[in-house]
Amino acid sequence: MPLRTNLQRKNIGRIIVALAAAIIILLLDGCYYMQAASGHFSVMNHRRPVAEVIADEESPEALINRLAIVQQARDFAVSDLLLPDNDSYRTYADLERDYVVWNVIAAEEFSFTAKTWCYPVAGCVAYRGYFSEKSARKLGDKLSAKGYDVTVGGVSAYSTLGKFADPLLNTMMRWSDADLVATMFHELAHQKLYIKDDTAFNESFATAVASFGIERWLAEIDELDALGAYQERKVLRRSMMALVQDTRERLITLYEEDIDDDAKRMRKRTLLDELSVRAGLMVEKSGTGSGNWLAAPVNNARLVSLGLYEGQFRAFDQILQNCAADLACFYSETEKLAAMPTADRWDALESLDSPNNATTN
Repeated sequence: MPLRTNLQRKNIGRIIVALAAAIIILLLDGCYYMQAASGHFSVMNHRRPVAEVIADEESPEALINRLAIVQQARDFAVSDLLLPDNDSYRTYADLERDYVVWNVIAAEEFSFTAKTWCYPVAGCVAYRGYFSEKSARKLGDKLSAKGYDVTVGGVSAYSTLGKFADPLLNTMMRWSDADLVATMFHELAHQKLYIKDDTAFNESFATAVASFGIERWLAEIDELDALGAYQERKVLRRSMMALVQDTRERLITLYEEDIDDDAKRMRKRTLLDELSVRAGLMVEKSGTGSGNWLAAPVNNARLVSLGLYEGQFRAFDQILQNCAADLACFYSETEKLAAMPTADRWDALESLDSPNNATTN
């Protein structure tokens, strides 16, 4: 109990500041920010120090073992991946539900332009998050009625960008050890580098850090079978993302054609269904046992969400290779990109992702 009390005291100053900011924010968008503040503080109030959970005789053995592994990986994140050394992921919270938040992503029917929402701290992002699935689906239905393509999905982890000591969550525990640790690396990467108003840069950067981070971690602990399985899934994912990119390009061409909307709509559906079928065959052929995360129905919003998290992975991978796998160099180079004007930053990323620089990873 004293450990928990000290933790709460340590963060009380941050909480007071956050509450003051929340009062101002509530005046801007009351209902949304009220649920966000309430949901966030509920998560924070469920936290217990990992050491306390491990020492608790009532904690399941499986949970104790997993938390011990994750804490080893948390130390590795600091010592070897140069990620922030703070209280994030040193606590555990059981929310007694399957997801911590539900994200809404929307795109125009004949475009990959994502709808964005703007926030005081995070800037403008291409998703809207709710701590209530019902509220997320209500917004999704509202946007669908306006003609948007919409996807609503549960999220098992989220980051406060280092503003609070983010906990490990029960929602993360159903994954494999590799996926759990990789997700922690992903969220810590947001604390390492985050740019306002550039969701795709932020998510692709964090995805890249998680990818090379988990490979280094599995090699470090000599889990070679797990490393091999992860790399097989990674190759499959890169191949499926190539299918996504091909379909996006064909759809962009279609959306620019001077034909009536009904014809365009039918052709769009055909292309998206073809993507699902091709992806399913690729998964089956891979023998990895992975599910087809491109199963029908797929829409523009779903492809937008994939682009946010995966779209510039190869560019960041190329930066790592250019740095001869030196992480201090990698972070320095990505910080230079972050400092650029948006247009210049994306020109640089596109250059790094050019066919001449493409990797087989």
